[in-house]
This record gives sequence, C-alpha cells and structure tokens, in this order.
Amino acid sequence: MDQIDQIADELLGAYGSRRTVAPLTERFPGLGLDVAYRVQQRQVDRWVADGDRVVGHKVGLSSRAMQRMVGVDQPDFGHLTQSMIHQEQTPIPHGTFLQPRIEPEIAFVLGEPLKGPGVTTAEAIAAIDFVLPALEIVDSRVSDWKIGIFDTVSDNASSGGVILGSTPVGVRDVDLRLTGCNLYRNGELVATGAGGAVLGSPINSLVWLANTVGPLGTTLEPGHIVLPGSMTSAFDVSPGDVIVADIGGIGTTTAIMGRPQSEGAA
Repeated sequence: MDQIDQIADELLGAYGSRRTVAPLTERFPGLGLDVAYRVQQRQVDRWVADGDRVVGHKVGLSSRAMQRMVGVDQPDFGHLTQSMIHQEQTPIPHGTFLQPRIEPEIAFVLGEPLKGPGVTTAEAIAAIDFVLPALEIVDSRVSDWKIGIFDTVSDNASSGGVILGSTPVGVRDVDLRLTGCNLYRNGELVATGAGGAVLGSPINSLVWLANTVGPLGTTLEPGHIVLPGSMTSAFDVSPGDVIVADIGGIGTTTAIMGRPQSEGAA
C-alpha cells in the first residue's frame, strides 16, 4: 500500500470508527500539497463509488489570519457531497460529526459552468445563478484540530456539513463585500462579520477556485454549490445547539444540532 492509500484509508476509517487520527504532518513529514490533494481525491472517489455524489466545492483558509495560522499564502479547497447537505430547521442526527465547529457563509449556486485557468471576475459573476445564506459545519478527523496545511487538505479541507437557507437572491442585488452577518448560538450573538473578510470579496474566492481546479481537469458545474469561505471565526457547537446566521440582504438559515436519542431527540 502506498502512502496515499494509507492516509486516505486512515481518514476514511475515522468516519466509521468515530475516532480521530493522529496529526498527519508529524507522521508523514515532507509530503507536499500535491500528495494531500491526491489523498483527498482518493476519498472522494471512494464516496462516489459507494453511491454519494459531488454537489459542489468549498474554499477554506480564505482569511489572511487563517492562512498565517497554518503557514500558507493561499486558500485550499475541498469537495461537497450530497450526504453533507442538511435541511435547515431539521435536527442533524447526533454523532454525525467528530469535532464540529460552525461558520456563516454566502453560498453561490452556479447557473453556468466555470473552468479555469483564466476565469475573470466578470465571468465568475455571470456564472452565478443566485446566492443563499449558509452555515458550514467544519469538522476534523485529525485529533484536537492539530492541523497544518497537509492535514486539512488531505482531510477534504476539514469538511463536515452544509445547511442552506431557502431565500435565493440575485448576485447583482447585493454588495457581497459589504454584506454584514450576525451569528447567533442559542439566541446569543457570538460574532459579526462581513463578506469582505473572504479574500476581500467572496467573488475573489470563486475566481480562485475555478482557476485552481480547472488545470486539474475539474469544471465547476451548473447547479453546483460553492462555499467561498467564512465571514466570521468558527465556533464550537454541541448537541442541542441552535445556530442562526443572519446575512444582510440575503436572509437567514438555521442549524439545529440533534441531541442523543437518550435525551429524547434526534
């Protein structure tokens, strides 16, 4: 078994065993981002072979602060699959995640394909069908979130789940840079932010993604979801928590974290 299969199998096993793995960078020193993305793709291929399907992409490390934390100067990306999508206002089954954190985002839903390299800002805007308020649950299969760039890329950009709102808004009807967000956990305001926190504008994140995955042979497809990055810091969530993202000019979405069955809930 080569190292790509070894690492992919460890991470895939964490989903089933509900046990995190030791930090990868410490155990596989010297492996580069090209290997990390191959590890990620190996897992995606396995999910698709098992009946899941890719419904979009997410961009991580989209703020300068997060990039400095893991020692990089660019974002990373991961895949979104159908099984990661959860309905708003519907309890998410307890035990779905290992170390969940949550963050608010402006989700793009594409109406036209985008394939780089060479995608411009104007082309990216023209390809967006509408935007939605969203919450992303980020999760890590790596113990205690002790991650570097190799860890998070291998682990599908620390993907977990997505909760989309149901109020589609035209991208031309809102200034994505200045759009503000209030994030509430159990009725308490825990963070505020704005679209400009995402690479200056979430549109810049979409452009980066299209031009990064295009040379890898990937087209961003019509109907696919793109999460460009968080408008605030990520916050830990626990069973029973109710989280609401209120994004100005776009709307709200709510995530309900289910309780264990012994507590009488999902």
